[in-house]
Amino acid sequence: QVQLVESGGGLVQAGGSLRLACTASGLIISDYVMNWFRQAPGKEREFVAAISGIWSGRDTYYSDSLKGRFTISRDNAKNTLYLQMNSLRPEDTAVYYCAAKRPGDINYNYWGQGTQVTVSS
Repeated sequence: QVQLVESGGGLVQAGGSLRLACTASGLIISDYVMNWFRQAPGKEREFVAAISGIWSGRDTYYSDSLKGRFTISRDNAKNTLYLQMNSLRPEDTAVYYCAAKRPGDINYNYWGQGTQVTVSS
């Protein structure tokens, strides 16, 4: 059974930092394109960042609006995906989800349950 479990969310003041983690079981994250998404209240889920699998190194991709503040990374030994978030803003408040996608697939194969991030002004 595949599980993606996010952690690290919480309440932080504007300008602060958080590091989210997504620990996987039942799959090897380096075999997948691993992604972070977020969904703010009343808004659609949006792409945050992605990191490619072991076959292409650790290519990373970011939403243009977040590039420079957020960093995605992967620890293969721990089978864990991370999202380092710096200079947080109130508009970053959302539920953050990790998702795994097999190379070549259109749809995302697995999703976590999400972790809440709240940034106070």
